[in-house]
Amino acid sequence: MKSSKRRLQSLAEGSDIIPNIFKLDQESECSIPPLFRTRLHELFSQIEKEFDILYTENINLQEKIELLSERLERESCIGEKPNTDTVDFDVKEKAAKQKLSQSSQKVKASHKLKVQTSKIVSSFKTPTYSCQLVREFTGHKDGVWEVSTARPGQPLIGTASADHSAYIWSVEWGKCLLQYLGHTGSVNSIRFHPSRDIALTSSGDNTAHVWQAAVNWDLPLRGQSSEEELETGLDDGLGGGGEGSDRPESLRTPLAELGGHTGVVVSADWLAGGDQVITASWDRSANLYDVETGDLVQCLTGHDHELTHASAHNTQRLVVTASRDTTFRLWDFREQIHSVSVFQGHTESVTSAVFTREDKVVSGSDDRSVKVWDLRNMRSSLSTIRSDSSVNRIAVSSGGVIAIPHDNRQVRLFDLQGQRMARLPRTSRMGHRRMVTSVAWSDDMSANVNFFSCGFDRRILGWSIQPAKET
Repeated sequence: MKSSKRRLQSLAEGSDIIPNIFKLDQESECSIPPLFRTRLHELFSQIEKEFDILYTENINLQEKIELLSERLERESCIGEKPNTDTVDFDVKEKAAKQKLSQSSQKVKASHKLKVQTSKIVSSFKTPTYSCQLVREFTGHKDGVWEVSTARPGQPLIGTASADHSAYIWSVEWGKCLLQYLGHTGSVNSIRFHPSRDIALTSSGDNTAHVWQAAVNWDLPLRGQSSEEELETGLDDGLGGGGEGSDRPESLRTPLAELGGHTGVVVSADWLAGGDQVITASWDRSANLYDVETGDLVQCLTGHDHELTHASAHNTQRLVVTASRDTTFRLWDFREQIHSVSVFQGHTESVTSAVFTREDKVVSGSDDRSVKVWDLRNMRSSLSTIRSDSSVNRIAVSSGGVIAIPHDNRQVRLFDLQGQRMARLPRTSRMGHRRMVTSVAWSDDMSANVNFFSCGFDRRILGWSIQPAKET
């Protein structure tokens, strides 16, 4: 809505320039007959008036929407259903329809405004999930690209940051237990091994690293100085701030360095079983590596533009790679000779694609949509979720809840049928202050936290997301 407002505003403010492009000096020679020239001036004058009317209507609708958005911000935290009867949208729509009958161009533009308005109004349904901010993890010196959770039974999260580091945090204490400083470029992703204490990171230095992720669980206890800090764990975010507190351990040497890419490695993940690794790069290829030897097993090519994400199935040897070429590909390694399927449906870069516990894939895109696909039918999506902002790295819970992080600092929750379930609160005291880059679910409810989000405000937030109590 804001982008359309800016576009309309620029057109309105510059509309007097359009006729001037065709305004000819009476003294100069011109091949356009005077009659045609006069007709052109009349047509551009009508276009200018059309844009003025649309711009005025857009401003009025934007003010209404901003008022409703502020009300939603206040009431989404307590789960009350707001009363929207005080805003007379029917009168506005009837008046708009009468005006729009005069011009087909005005009908199209106002239809877009009506769609945007209906999306805002439909979002006022009572959330089916309650979302509470429980813990904040701070310590990174630059934006955080990704957050990932460890295997069940280990209350740990990992974060990858543009400050060239990866951190492992204690969920219970909110403290950093281990820093990995082996990369020379931005760390773009992090994944825990499904059964061992090792981690996988990808970086802007064109490599992926496998490194030892065993942590010192006693570090937070030695770093705390009072019972109050034990409860909050929010003092400096890096393992204690009092005298005698221990700083987190640092690690610089990887167990294996996976090379072979000629561009930024933007994402990496473990294949089922943890014996192989898949990487996605800006060099338009994905590489399959053997973890024990570090050897390149296979180079996967076919995408027309840079890759943006790679994700592996939890239990089957399946991989999806997303790309700026508006597609994502399904690679099947269950047979000796792998097969590939191409999924088309987005109109802009596919920013992420992940598997669900069922035979489905969920994809997000810069075209402001999220689509749910059946692996057995790649011709069309099962459901489509529309939003008002670009979608970043999504995550799907074991119960089938899709968490969608947006450029506009929002995080929204939907089910696999595309029904809205909740929106994480975003106020001055909670929520992210810059774009949300990644989210992650946890099957463990450690420290009353089962959901994590990170963003370019350098913060990682831990949330408690539970089904809302019926009233």
